[in-house]
Amino acid sequence: MSDVFFVGCGPGDPELITVKAKKLIQKADIIVYSGSLIPDPILKLCKKGKLHDAAKLVREEIFDLLYKNAKKDKLVVRLHDGDPSIYGAIKEQIDNLEKKGIKSIVVPGVTAFLASAAALGTQLTLPGVTQTIIITRAESRTKVPKRERISELAKHKATLIFYLSVHLLSKLVKEAVEGGYKRTTPVAVVYRASWNDQKIIKGTLDDIVKKVHDEKITRTAIVIISDVIDPETYEYSKLYDKNFSHGYRKIKNKK
Repeated sequence: MSDVFFVGCGPGDPELITVKAKKLIQKADIIVYSGSLIPDPILKLCKKGKLHDAAKLVREEIFDLLYKNAKKDKLVVRLHDGDPSIYGAIKEQIDNLEKKGIKSIVVPGVTAFLASAAALGTQLTLPGVTQTIIITRAESRTKVPKRERISELAKHKATLIFYLSVHLLSKLVKEAVEGGYKRTTPVAVVYRASWNDQKIIKGTLDDIVKKVHDEKITRTAIVIISDVIDPETYEYSKLYDKNFSHGYRKIKNKK
């Protein structure tokens, strides 16, 4: 029996895939991939393997594909967009394989919120603004614990990042304001970050819903609420401050 590789292939741009992920895709005998979320140039890296679109399969069929081929000592890749550990549903797959004696190996990838920050040219943690990032989703069919409701998370005034939620943007904005964000708080929505058709919509909690509606964006987008997007003021980092010493640099000419 062989191991099963859960591989993150990045946010969309084929050049953002890791070297390890690329090698595994090229050598794979079987690839079970996440439907339209994986761009064609990445799928074309598969030179000899058979491709299976997971979007057309139910959980049990995916489990069966992974298990039966690993049992035959095939090189099996479960290919996820972004990074498998963020909303990738890998835990249930790994546990199922482990019960049958098959080991899983996770290969990380660049996730969409990082590609979104890069597209915005922004820093998600900024001294004097926030040092905290919260990654979450709006509640829909997948329930969210009460302590993690948007109105509760908003109380931290941190950089708040949403996956799988742009279609619920009105609800998201309403709860963020209820939690304490000002309606003037900057918001960015990045559609298909790093893809050729990437779009960036910037606004505030007061006008972002209309702007996104006008662009007809209802899926495959990251929503970021934070003053770091358009800070009125911020502090310089201490790391390179001439008056700040650390293990690799001492203060020069200290009197």
